[in-house]
Amino acid sequence: MPSSQTKPLLHVLRGETLTPPPWWLMRQAGRYLPEYRATRVKARDFVEMCLTPSVAAELTLQPVRRYRMDGAILFSDILMLPYALGQRLTYREGEGPVLEPIENHADIARLELERVIPRLAPVFEAVQRVAAELGPETTLIGFAGSPWTVATYMVEGGSSRDFARVKGWAYRDLAGFGTLIDLLVEGTVDFLAAQIAAGAEVVQLFDSWAGILPEPAFERWVIEPTRRIVAALKRRFPDHPIIGFPRAAGLLYERYITETGVDGIGLDAMVPVGYARARLQQLATVQGNLDPVLLITGGAALETAVKELCRTLGGGPFVFNLGHGVLPETPPENVAALASLLRGSNAIT
Repeated sequence: MPSSQTKPLLHVLRGETLTPPPWWLMRQAGRYLPEYRATRVKARDFVEMCLTPSVAAELTLQPVRRYRMDGAILFSDILMLPYALGQRLTYREGEGPVLEPIENHADIARLELERVIPRLAPVFEAVQRVAAELGPETTLIGFAGSPWTVATYMVEGGSSRDFARVKGWAYRDLAGFGTLIDLLVEGTVDFLAAQIAAGAEVVQLFDSWAGILPEPAFERWVIEPTRRIVAALKRRFPDHPIIGFPRAAGLLYERYITETGVDGIGLDAMVPVGYARARLQQLATVQGNLDPVLLITGGAALETAVKELCRTLGGGPFVFNLGHGVLPETPPENVAALASLLRGSNAIT
């Protein structure tokens, strides 16, 4: 593997400031790319794509070949962990993930932690394939869903508007719901450790639904499980940075950083960049947080927003990214324009 000394993303995640900033995009491998769609039509289903190493590696590399991002995030899905634990998982067109809901302790007891590593062996092979093909300046990023967010899908049986089932269980039965979270903490540590062992140089924890919890529950179900995951990974891989993304955490971003021990913090698009510079960038490398709709819009609106974001946050450790994932309607040429902006010497002037 190429030396980490040549990789801008690793330098910034260790606290350095670079101009222009390194960049990558959440969901950068996806439906907006014609080469992705061409690969997708050949696959039987989404799970098969994630668990076919040659396909997952190819999809990981497609956007990096096009745009030369500084980070290549593994093509996979946060629900690979419940799938590996033994929960039934399918993806329906226009509906998203559908899981057989976990409702009680008996359902939890049917999940098997020892199945995780063998069932996800194709994911680790995909990591190895990508690591072997990346150029000397590109960092390989592994990832997992954070326990709270993964639990929402497991309990709700898929996406939700009100999260009444999972929140109700968490509120009325701390011990019972805690059993599920404990299982997910252990499984997530195993999953991410195996990705690092296979060649991932950075890992990110996606907590997409962190922001639906009030502070006491946020502390219990977001901060504490994340702290345990970070501590376990740091004991085994002290030199590998960890990024946390507690989307919509608002004022709780500061507690999340200081109490979990993450090296980088992903910011959603609602976080004011002045606040991020004054408060968050003093605590960790900040990552984000362009509105993905601006990437669809393109033109002068995109250019103005990119330059303002780089001017505000570029004076400290900063990774350019979106505030959420690339949307399917995004024109590929707008991502090319973004790449040119970020590579240009006038990106922060």
